Amino acid sequence: MEQIIATVRDLDGALVVIPEPGGDFPELAWGDAFFYYAPDGRIPHNVQPYGTIITKNYPDDDASDLDPPGRWRVNVHLDRATFRELTGEEPRDLGGPHDYAATDSVMPHPVYGPLGWICVVNPAESTTDTVTHLLHTAHEAARARYARRREPGSA
Repeated sequence: MEQIIATVRDLDGALVVIPEPGGDFPELAWGDAFFYYAPDGRIPHNVQPYGTIITKNYPDDDASDLDPPGRWRVNVHLDRATFRELTGEEPRDLGGPHDYAATDSVMPHPVYGPLGWICVVNPAESTTDTVTHLLHTAHEAARARYARRREPGSA
């Protein structure tokens, strides 16, 4: 997990937010990591992170069984073509059964898969390079969206 966080921190314009006790974030988010493109170092308004690392079950998101010690999940937002290439499914038409608790396997996110998110529980030998590549790609897509929002004449 620390290796992935360090990799994202090294990306130009990346902001890694890891909520801790005593901050402005709800207790549920403490210890998790949220990845943004934010060259000014501030959490962007009205923008979702392009990737996250979650270290526990959330309400309505417990299929990955993240509560036992040592379990965590990286989540990455992808374009439809990459999602389809990795999963063999369309984001809005997920049909196959998935073992969301399986480790070191790329699969649709158990809740946000229909929105183009994939996940990997405890990335290891089979998936760490893929996850790193996907986070680089998602970061570049976030950078491009940031640039488009700042073009003259954009709303």
